[in-house]
Amino acid sequence: MNSRLKAFSLGLQTSIEHRRSRNFNCPYSHAYGGLRTRLLKQPRPHKPTRNQLREPIPFLDHIKQCEDPDEAFSTFHRYHEMGCGLDYPSYASIIYKLARAKKFESVDTVLSLLQTRDIKCQEALFIALMRHYEKARLIDKAIGLFREMGRSFNCVRTVQSFNTMLNAFVVNDRVSEAVDFFKDGSKMGFKLNPVSFNIMIKMWLGKGDWEKARQVFDQMLERELEPTVVTYNSQIGFLCKRGDVDEAKMLFEDLVRKGKRGNAVTYALLMEGLCDSGRFNEAKKMMFDMEYQGCKVELVNYGVLMSNLAKRGLISEAKGMLVEMKKRRIKPDVVMYNILINSLCKEGAASEAYKLLVDMQVKGYEPNAATYRTVVDGFCRVGDFVCGLKVLNAMLCGKHIPRLETFCSLVIGLIRCGDVNGACFVLEEMERRKTRLTWESWEILVSESCLNHEVVTGILADIVCSCEQLTYTFLSNTSARANLELVPP
Repeated sequence: MNSRLKAFSLGLQTSIEHRRSRNFNCPYSHAYGGLRTRLLKQPRPHKPTRNQLREPIPFLDHIKQCEDPDEAFSTFHRYHEMGCGLDYPSYASIIYKLARAKKFESVDTVLSLLQTRDIKCQEALFIALMRHYEKARLIDKAIGLFREMGRSFNCVRTVQSFNTMLNAFVVNDRVSEAVDFFKDGSKMGFKLNPVSFNIMIKMWLGKGDWEKARQVFDQMLERELEPTVVTYNSQIGFLCKRGDVDEAKMLFEDLVRKGKRGNAVTYALLMEGLCDSGRFNEAKKMMFDMEYQGCKVELVNYGVLMSNLAKRGLISEAKGMLVEMKKRRIKPDVVMYNILINSLCKEGAASEAYKLLVDMQVKGYEPNAATYRTVVDGFCRVGDFVCGLKVLNAMLCGKHIPRLETFCSLVIGLIRCGDVNGACFVLEEMERRKTRLTWESWEILVSESCLNHEVVTGILADIVCSCEQLTYTFLSNTSARANLELVPP
C-alpha cells in the first residue's frame, strides 16, 4: 500500500512538473500572459442605462422638445385619437408640462383618460401635481387627487403623499383641516415620520404659537421619533426672531447633547439672532468656531454678517467680507452682491452701486432682476434718470422685467428732466409688456408735461388717446383736461 501511494505521489508530481515545463517552454505563453494582462487592464464597458435600452418614443421625444403647452396637448390628443398605445412615461410627461404651465383644465382631461387605462402610476407624479395645485391655491383639487390616487389611478399612497397633502393645507392657511388631517393620519394607515411633525411645528410657529409647537414636539418624542436638524432649526429660528437668543442657544446645546450636529443654517439662525440683539462680535466668533464643531462655513453665514454690517451703514466693513471669503476660497453669489448694492443705493451712492454691478459682471456673476431693479430705483431716488434709463435698457436686454413702480418713476423723471425720447422709449416698452401707468402716475405725468413743455403735451395727448375710454374717463376728472383738448373716442 505504501509503495502504491509513493508511486501515485511521484506520478502526480511528475505530471505537474511536466505541465509547468510545457507552459514555460511554450513560445506563445509570454504573449498570452501579456494579452491577458492587457485585457484585464482595459475598462469594462458600462451597462446601458434604461433610456439607452428603451426604443425611442416619437410622442415622448416630441413632447420634450415642444415649448408650447397647448401644442403639446394637441399632439397628445392626436396620438390618442390615432389609437397609439401611450404608456405611463407619455402620460406623465404631458401632465408635468401642462401643470408647470398651469393648464389645469387640460390636466383634468389627461387624468380622466389615464383613469380608463390599466396603467400602474408612480406616486411621484401625483406628489408633483399636488404641489402645483398647492402653489396655485387649488387646495380642493389637491384633496380630490389625494383621495383618488389609490382608487382610480392604480397607485399606492405612502407617507410622502400624506406629507405633501398636509403641507398643502399648511401653505394655504387651512389650519383646522391640517390639524384634523394630521390626527387622522394613523387611522388612514400612514406611519407618520419626523417630516410630518416638522410640518405641524412649522405651522404653529408661523402662527406665533410656541406652546402648540412644543406640544407637537413632545408628541414626537413620545412616539420615539428622532427629531431632525430641521426640527431644531425651525424652533431656533423662531426663538431668535422673538429675541430669546439665549433660549435658542440652550436648544442648540440640547441638539448637540443628543449626538447631532447643527448645519450651516443652524449657525446662521443663531448668528442672525445675535446680530439683531447687538452681539455682532459674538456672532462672528460663532462663525469661526463652526469648523471646530465639524460644520463647514457656507455663504449663508457670511450673508448674515454682511447684511448686518450693511444695515448699520458699515459698507467698507461689509465689502471686507468679500475679501475674507476669497481667503477662505468661498465664492460669493449674486445674493451677496445684491446685499451690498442695495445698501449703497439706500445710502444714496447709486454710482458706486453701478460700479459694483459692472464689477460682478466682469468677475463672471450674472445679475438677476433684483440687481437691476435696485440700481434703477437707486438712480431714480437720486434724480439721475438718464443713468437709470441706461441700466433699464441693460435689464431689458437681459430679459428681466422691471416692476410697475420702476417704470412709472422713470417715465415721470425723464419727462421732468426734458428727455422726451427716453420717456417715449419706456412707454413703448411698457406697451410691449402690456403694462400701464397707474392713475397717480398719469395725473403727475400730464400735469408736469402741461406745465413745462408744449411739445410733450402733444405727444402725451396722442398717447392718452390710444388708451381709449378708460384713460379719457380719468382725465375728465382731473384739471389736466382744461389744458388738453381731448376728443373722446
